[in-house]
Amino acid sequence: MKGALRLAAVDAQALALGLEPGLPLADARARVPDLAVADHDPDADLAWLEALAEGCGRYTPMVAVDAPDGLLLDISGCAHLFGGEAGLVADIEARLAQSGLAVRHALAGNAAGARALARFQTVPAADEATAIRRLPVAALGLDPEAELGLRRAGLKLVGDLACRPLAGIAARFGGDAVMALRRLLGEADSPIVPRRTPPTIGIERRFAEPIARTEYALAVLEELAGEAKRLLEERKAGGRRFEGMFFRSDGLARSIRVETSRPTRDPAMVMRLFRERIGALDDPIDPGFGFDMVRLSVPLVEPLAAAQLRLEGGATHEAEIAALVDRLSTRLGRGRVRRLVPRDTHIPEQAQLALPAVAAPPPAAWDAAGPGDPPLRPIHLFDPPQPIDVIAEVPDGPPHRFRWRRDAHEVRRFEGPERIAAEWWQRADGAIDRPGLTRDYYRVEDARGRRFWIFRHGLYEEKADPAWYLHGVFA
Repeated sequence: MKGALRLAAVDAQALALGLEPGLPLADARARVPDLAVADHDPDADLAWLEALAEGCGRYTPMVAVDAPDGLLLDISGCAHLFGGEAGLVADIEARLAQSGLAVRHALAGNAAGARALARFQTVPAADEATAIRRLPVAALGLDPEAELGLRRAGLKLVGDLACRPLAGIAARFGGDAVMALRRLLGEADSPIVPRRTPPTIGIERRFAEPIARTEYALAVLEELAGEAKRLLEERKAGGRRFEGMFFRSDGLARSIRVETSRPTRDPAMVMRLFRERIGALDDPIDPGFGFDMVRLSVPLVEPLAAAQLRLEGGATHEAEIAALVDRLSTRLGRGRVRRLVPRDTHIPEQAQLALPAVAAPPPAAWDAAGPGDPPLRPIHLFDPPQPIDVIAEVPDGPPHRFRWRRDAHEVRRFEGPERIAAEWWQRADGAIDRPGLTRDYYRVEDARGRRFWIFRHGLYEEKADPAWYLHGVFA
């Protein structure tokens, strides 16, 4: 029976018929011949759980996923917005019921206690401490062997463990059992790790009646962008990342994120990016039975001082370029528009990184040749460098002739060598992608005026027969 199909989950009707998770499918069909089954898809279940967690952002920003079928919400300081804890729970249950979901909930002073009560409590108790002590030891979340050992020792309930010395429990069942018990009893912290870090700025608008038009929801989002502008002005800051959240009345939510290459607080620019992103979506925002809340968050904020425009319009030109980069990144995708960023290394092919333009740091100065001098580096670098056949003076002499792509090139002029030593922390295996040998670079010009950047990979004292490579071509 090891390879037999088994039930992974059952609904209330199946439970009433005597079916339960873990039962072989053949036995289940024998009991209920017309049983309706579907393949277990853990990835789809997790995606659905993430969608529910997104919708629970209307109650608190501190939402964590407790896979495979749970959510943890820290509602400290939030319950009064819904008429107390009972009102908040009732609102959650009503919204999830619209999606056909049955909910088990529990409230406790810590995350571990709430999780255990929601999953294992069967009989109500007078208070939280009593309820937790009545839970089975399975609520500790230990591995099956440890749980079986507790049961064989006659410790079937959490209260049975709580009344015994912790030192004895640790000696017999390990420190994990003690820590799990202390968390459950509230003697040790059990913080949750929220799906998202609470944003620096968050503004929301609730509606007494759900709105069914997406355009009206976007108009509200634009009003929130105006309010965010005033808050950012007070902080002398601008946003680099903006997130619009559209909460539906059935408990689900849809989030739209945009980024900018420079800090901004211009509502018109932010809304233009939001409309670009929505227009590029494969599935448009579906209001369902209507949106009952819209939220704008600014999770990434950077300083933004007042700018003085140049008389010739230079600052305006830079702003237009940045706006174009933002629009293209929003329309084509975050990683489609890139910006080269210099790195602090002397290895040519590692001296820059191509990062998404909206995520790249502020532009830094590049090394440039002096006035009237030829460029230090070619515009185009081959990755990897291309091997060539070279006739050169020995030892360590400049090249006189080389063959590249079956064409012979006679060297008329050269400059060099520019010696680039290996990075000492790299392994000296002689590979191009792991620089372990010294490189001698030459800028050469052939008889037809074409200019190349070639190098000898290794000195003769490092390697008996150093290879030559063409690394780039000059414009």
